[in-house]
Amino acid sequence: MTLEQIAEEIRSHTGCGSEPCETCTSFVPGEGSPDADVVIVGEAPGAREDATGRPFVGPAGRLLDGLLAEAGLERRHVFITNVVKARPPGNRDPRAAEVAHHRPWLEAQLAVIRPRLVVPLGRHALRHFAPDARIGEAHGTLVGEGLFPLYHPAAALHNPRLRETLLRDARALGAALG
Repeated sequence: MTLEQIAEEIRSHTGCGSEPCETCTSFVPGEGSPDADVVIVGEAPGAREDATGRPFVGPAGRLLDGLLAEAGLERRHVFITNVVKARPPGNRDPRAAEVAHHRPWLEAQLAVIRPRLVVPLGRHALRHFAPDARIGEAHGTLVGEGLFPLYHPAAALHNPRLRETLLRDARALGAALG
């Protein structure tokens, strides 16, 4: 499958009974380069993403764009997606069954892209790839082979003291890419 075929499958998904799939305005498959060296993975779409069908378009997305620039990357050269492709009601954390329901799409995207690094944003996304890792310990470092976790940009919007940590970690991401 191609990324566009996966995206079309996600966008046309209906009738499964999973609450986020049934209540979202738009599915958010992800976007970016099919040849990306880096795949950014968030937890789930927020309200702006649900309204537009695009990942990271609100304030956290603007901060993410700045972090990518700090790492020497451009948004158009990475692929940005989420573990869950539909917004959970009330912006609640996705439930384990919902993550499992959406997992095949993320795995298919990663299989097509075959990135050098996967960058999970925040503890929820990190849990998908490294269930025993803690974001407070793993952020800004290479975890295993090909995993480079960062704090979620929204965390820095709520806690401005994390902004400098995120900038430092973004520079470390750029160094890890060589």
